[in-house]
Amino acid sequence: MPDPRHSLGQRGEDFVAGSLRHAGYAILARNWRHGTVGELDIVARRDDQIVFVEVRTRRGPLAAAISWALESVDETKRARLSELALAFLAVHDLEHVPWRIDVAAVSIQGSDLAMEVIHHATDW
Repeated sequence: MPDPRHSLGQRGEDFVAGSLRHAGYAILARNWRHGTVGELDIVARRDDQIVFVEVRTRRGPLAAAISWALESVDETKRARLSELALAFLAVHDLEHVPWRIDVAAVSIQGSDLAMEVIHHATDW
């Protein structure tokens, strides 16, 4: 039996990836793992910039999902995301390419999905 949290998270990641594609981003990788450091949910590229997207999905209103997403990406998580981003760039010989880390807060209420993307999420 599938883990309901995994299914919820996968649904959010699928929604964000589709939204990014629709907005003109190319998806370079999903669920990219690096050793024991962790996983990048989505790696995308738009124009000359690589965007690493951490997806946080919650049931309920979008405002609550945004608040929870921001709270859940604490200093430790931001450091891990930065480490993973640098590893991805090194492995793919992209160290010279500009990059940023975004957090996508996804809200699911019944069959409705909504999202808000917080750009440059490791800069706060």
